[in-house]
Amino acid sequence: MPRKLPPLSSLRAFEVVARHETFRAAAEELHVTAAAVIQQVKALEGFVGRKLLRRHSRGYSLTPDGAAGLEALRSGFDHLSAAVDAMTSAGHRILTVSAVPSLSAEWLVPRLHRFREQHPGIDVLLHPSVELVDLERSRVDLGVRYGSGIYPGVVSERLFDDEIFPVYSPRMLNGRRPLRSPGDLRAFPLIHTQWTPETGHWPGWSEWLRAAGVTGIDVNKGLRLSDGALVIQAALGGQGVALGSRALALDHLAAGRLIRPFELSLVTDFAYYVVCAKNRAGEPDLMAFRRWVISEAQAEPRRRRR
Repeated sequence: MPRKLPPLSSLRAFEVVARHETFRAAAEELHVTAAAVIQQVKALEGFVGRKLLRRHSRGYSLTPDGAAGLEALRSGFDHLSAAVDAMTSAGHRILTVSAVPSLSAEWLVPRLHRFREQHPGIDVLLHPSVELVDLERSRVDLGVRYGSGIYPGVVSERLFDDEIFPVYSPRMLNGRRPLRSPGDLRAFPLIHTQWTPETGHWPGWSEWLRAAGVTGIDVNKGLRLSDGALVIQAALGGQGVALGSRALALDHLAAGRLIRPFELSLVTDFAYYVVCAKNRAGEPDLMAFRRWVISEAQAEPRRRRR
């Protein structure tokens, strides 16, 4: 006979308290009172005959007995969730992908139709976000991140490095002569990416102009935006010359909506990566998306070495 199990609600209450380390926060997530959560955890402790949580000055932590079963319990909830998804999807699967908003808008969305054509049984729910989602515990299946590529606990595969260079819209000229040398930038407004990463360095106009050997341009003036996609949109609107990210400007350059006047570029400290939890790396749907997005990145023109 199968072993009798405690109520599912008591197991869920214990898992949520273990994650938040307070009954109040757990109650908010579960939409019940803190007293109800306490009763659920006490019921579970009574069932197993062990203390699972211990109190300290800032909340609660796991006892050795509680810690012993937590990971298996979380894995069990993941399996239950997958089972419910399988029963409700009737063969139709939805893959949730969290990706940085700028790449989502300018690179990923215009290409997603090709994934659908290759895998008609899988739909993609794209969630633009700059947050580093916990891929082991959330309902997000995959992430596309922008950074150093050092992401503990996940499988990380590089898509492409990034570089920046000046771009502008033909409509910006408005009768002015085109940019023929970097010194011509003195006559045009500049658009800046105002972003300070936690690690690494993001170069700006001062670095690019120095590399180009240009002086006499006030880099403190001009429109400043904190998102790379917005910088591209401002350039498309003819508001000035932007230092555009290659990944975000690529399609606009190919279509003639943007012009790249100079070959000089600056390589950043960052790259784009597709990531997933290690324990899910072998799932067919996740493997299909990773193979597809890597092939799309590799199909782009290779970055010229300068």
